[in-house]
Amino acid sequence: MRIRAAVLRQSPISGPYATTTPLSIEDLWLDDPGPGEVLVRVDAAGLCHSDLSVVDGNRPRPLPMALGHEAAGTVLEVGVGVYDVRPGDRVVLVYVPSCGVCRYCGSGRPALCPAAATANGCGALIRGGSRLRDATGADVRHHLGVSGFATHSVVDRNSLVVIGADVPADVAALFGCAMLTGFGAVVHTAAVRPGDSVAVFGLGGVGQAAVMAAVAAGAYPVVAVDPVGDKQKLALDLGASHVGPPDVAASLVKEASPGGVDWAFEVVGSAAVLESAYAVTGRGGTAVAVGLPHPDTRVSLPVLDIVAGNRGILGSYMGSAQPQLDIPAMIALWRAGRLPVDRLKSTELPLSDINSALDALAGGAAVRQIVVPT
Repeated sequence: MRIRAAVLRQSPISGPYATTTPLSIEDLWLDDPGPGEVLVRVDAAGLCHSDLSVVDGNRPRPLPMALGHEAAGTVLEVGVGVYDVRPGDRVVLVYVPSCGVCRYCGSGRPALCPAAATANGCGALIRGGSRLRDATGADVRHHLGVSGFATHSVVDRNSLVVIGADVPADVAALFGCAMLTGFGAVVHTAAVRPGDSVAVFGLGGVGQAAVMAAVAAGAYPVVAVDPVGDKQKLALDLGASHVGPPDVAASLVKEASPGGVDWAFEVVGSAAVLESAYAVTGRGGTAVAVGLPHPDTRVSLPVLDIVAGNRGILGSYMGSAQPQLDIPAMIALWRAGRLPVDRLKSTELPLSDINSALDALAGGAAVRQIVVPT
């Protein structure tokens, strides 16, 4: 079928993106879903910093690629062998597919699935190859198995979670990355308990989701750090106890938790910020790296302090989550009013405005912009 999608053909590209226009809105040909695959009409997609990182070269990907990895939609057709998803089902798309049979999938760690990592790295679906072609007949790569900045997408069955019809598309999309990653980092990677002290560095969509999760888990204090005042205010509204810019982070944490925090979440993708997050942990504390930096990024930390202080660093990819379990659980908390996911939405815009939206994201003004492709 013929679809429209935002395609990146060259990287790195610098801003202002409204002028350099790295993403072109193109007509593409989308294959029918193959065995184990599903055709989805994309109803809403969130613009995440990981999308910008492909544009600016911090996350090198094979090109050309149809971008977008945080989305929700409606099932139109299912391929052979898909029995538990039906046309008309509402779904959240997930940016790490899973094979379902490897040791990681089998032990409840689908984010570490090697087959998924290979497919995502080469811009293919997990069953191999691309389902997208441009006007010349050349393949266009898939972004993390989703390619959500498009009117339609073919995804693997394991790249979606069926949800209830009561969840608005603009809210549902946020569960696929921002909430799954930020909430999961707090609840699964760190397993934050009531009374634990928490600091969150970076208050974009994922960072705000981490703040929400820490509050819901009963953490106190919850210190939220970001240079943008509006993001600090949102974190306060979401339940953070202390907020401030990076230059006062150390004193802010010292005031809130004099011995340092139990958990510090780095949600920027910066070595310097990760070092700052580690620096505010107390004895026995842990810094959790959530943001995705350039592959060549390195950090410098005092090893003796790690050993003698029993301090640590953990990585958290996709929030160490199990999407088929965690997305329904988060939606239940949203329904109960305990996860105000709606507050993450900054604005809504058509697919044609996506380059301007990249500027708003790069400038730090937006938490989550929702793209409506249809």
